[in-house]
Amino acid sequence: MRMLVTGGAGFIGSNFIRYMMGREDIAHIVNLDKLTYAGNPDNVREWEGNPRYTFIRGDIAERKLVSHLMKAYKIDTVVNFAAESHVDRSIARPEVFVETNVLGTQSLLDAARAHGVAKFVQVSTDEVYGSLGREGYFTETTPLAPNSPYSASKAGSDLLVRAYHETYGMNVNITRCSNNYGPYQFPEKLIPLMITKALANEPLPVYGDGLNVRDWLHVEDHAAAVELVVRSGRPGEVYNIGGHNEQTNLEIVRLILAELGKPESLIRHVADRLGHDRRYAIDPAKITAELGWTPRYTFAVGIRETIRWYLANETWWRRIESGEYQAAEEDRIYG
Repeated sequence: MRMLVTGGAGFIGSNFIRYMMGREDIAHIVNLDKLTYAGNPDNVREWEGNPRYTFIRGDIAERKLVSHLMKAYKIDTVVNFAAESHVDRSIARPEVFVETNVLGTQSLLDAARAHGVAKFVQVSTDEVYGSLGREGYFTETTPLAPNSPYSASKAGSDLLVRAYHETYGMNVNITRCSNNYGPYQFPEKLIPLMITKALANEPLPVYGDGLNVRDWLHVEDHAAAVELVVRSGRPGEVYNIGGHNEQTNLEIVRLILAELGKPESLIRHVADRLGHDRRYAIDPAKITAELGWTPRYTFAVGIRETIRWYLANETWWRRIESGEYQAAEEDRIYG
């Protein structure tokens, strides 16, 4: 398998590459990443010089570059993790999210079609479904009802992927995951943000009443699920990937404080986010029944391992806080 992984220097993409590099039938992985603020070269440093791995700094919307890579490296599989992904940033700059998430995906689809790529997997999010009530779960047939510019851009890209299957017969799959957590997650996200702020004895900002519910999925479980979809997903199908680990934001924050031996007085409730969905929860029954996937991590084990990882890798997140992780790359040449 000769795979193009886009957004592979980000949190989920780099963990997926780490997972797949252990597979003997992976002849080559090309990692295409623009290295925006969330793309961290430190996440993929371990494969520098590995003949089975190539890093290319570039934008998925650069059509000539994407076409060149697919031809030059004889790509047969594309896994698209590349996306602008933070809801708060999408509220401030929605046009950036449309450019990357919608037009960038179209660029990849056109190149994959032109070069006869055998499999295209679009990695999406449960946020495209909108918000749930107190009960029930998102399934693959739940209507799309995005509530933020971020989730709307992801829904748009999902629909493009579906259309390329229906119109051109491309072998595509879409995966929609619940909230990921684990090592190498950018510190603006809830869990690493709360860990790093608690370690510094700084106030922990919690939106609204803190009772918004998310279903948490360990990033390694997510990687295992995406691999199964790459290898065995039925053409044109959507697969939901959820961890069955529902927690309120406030429960997460309190757990982190307890693990670190910090007082709950550090919690600060702040004005709620615009368009803040109340609850997400995914039913992964389809991927379990069809492909045999089940999560390996319980949340209790996964969150403690994650906290320990951030404690043991302070240099990694300190380089992000200082901006050093980006400055060090300015003079480097890839490809």
